[in-house]
Amino acid sequence: MTSSPIRVCITLGTRPEAIKLAPVIKQFQKTPEFDTKVVLTGQHREMVDQVMQLFEIQADRDLNIMQPKQTLADITCRSLQGLQTLFAELDPQIVLVQGDTTTAFAAALAALYQKIPVGHVEAGLRTDNILDPFPEEANRRLVSQITTLHFPPTDKSVANLAASGVSGTVLKTGNTVIDALQTVASKAPVCDVPGLDWDKHRVILSTVHRRENWGAPLQDIATGFLQVLDQFEDVALLLPLHRNPTVREPLKAALESHPRTFLVEPLDYAQLVGAMRRCYLLLTDSGGLQEEAPGLGKPVLVLRETTERPEAADAGTAKLVGTNPAVITAEAAKLLSDPTAYDAMARAINPFGDGKASERIVGAVRDYFS
Repeated sequence: MTSSPIRVCITLGTRPEAIKLAPVIKQFQKTPEFDTKVVLTGQHREMVDQVMQLFEIQADRDLNIMQPKQTLADITCRSLQGLQTLFAELDPQIVLVQGDTTTAFAAALAALYQKIPVGHVEAGLRTDNILDPFPEEANRRLVSQITTLHFPPTDKSVANLAASGVSGTVLKTGNTVIDALQTVASKAPVCDVPGLDWDKHRVILSTVHRRENWGAPLQDIATGFLQVLDQFEDVALLLPLHRNPTVREPLKAALESHPRTFLVEPLDYAQLVGAMRRCYLLLTDSGGLQEEAPGLGKPVLVLRETTERPEAADAGTAKLVGTNPAVITAEAAKLLSDPTAYDAMARAINPFGDGKASERIVGAVRDYFS
C-alpha cells in the first residue's frame, strides 16, 4: 500500500452513469486510503444534476460540454480534449469509467494516452452486434481493450470478457445499480402525477429513447401502447419523455390525446424508483431498468430486438418483445390477464447482484495498489 492516498478519478457524463457510479463514489469517498475526484463531462445536464443532488455528490470538475444538437463526434472530441487537460492537472493513479457511454469511451482513451490505468465498472456486456445498440456496443468493446481492472456484473459478462481476449484483472462484482436502487428504495420514494390514480389503474411504466428505435420503430411502439390501452380499460400508461425532440415529438403526437396516457417530463431517480415500486409492469428499451425492476418484483418487456443483458431473460425477469405492435400487445396482454404468467416473472430472482458491488470495486482497487 502506498503511504499517501491513492489518487482516483471517477468520470461520468450521463444519468445512467451517475446512478450507477453514485454508490461507488460514496464508497471511495468514505475510504481514507483514497483521494477521490469526480469529473463530470456534462454529456447530459439536468438529469445528471438531479442524481448528483439525490446522492449528495458534487463534481470536483465539470467540463460542461453539452450543446444543442450535439453529435457523437462533438461529444467525443470535447470530452477527450477536456479530460486530457484535467488528467494532466489531477494526475490520477487510476481512472474509473462506467458502462458504454461516449463519456466512458473518451475518458478511457484520454487515460490511455497518459498511460493511466483504467477501471471499467459494468464491464463485459455484449450483444455481439456492433451496431445494436449504437454506439454503446462499440463503446464498451473499445473500453474493454483499454481497461486494466474489469468489473463485470455477472458470470455471463465474465465469459464475454474472456471471449474478447482482454488483458488485466477481471473481478465479478454484481451491478452497482442494485446498490443505488436499494439505497433509494429504502426511503420509500413516491411518484405523484396529476390525474394518475395509482389505486384505480394498473400502471404500465415505460421509457423509450434508443437510437435504433428512432423513426418507424417508435411509431410501432406507440401503436402497441394504444392497442394495450384499448384492450384493458383499467390500464394507464406513464411515459416520461426523453428530452431529445426526435424521441419525444413522435410519442407526443401519437399518444397525448389518449385519456389514460400520462406523458411527463423525465422523472428524477427517486421519483422513478417510486414509480417502479407502484407500477404493474414495465415496457422499456432502457438497459438499466432491465436490472432495476426485477429487484422490485416487476416484470419487464424489453422493446428491443437484442439485449446486452441476457441474464434477465434467462432468469425470467425480462422478455425481449421488439417493436412489432402485435407482439407488444400480445405479450403485455398475457401479463395483464394471466396471474400465473405474471407471478412467474415477478417472483424470479434478480441475477444482477446483492447491493455490495461498490464495496467489491473499492477492495479490488485497493488490492491493485497493494
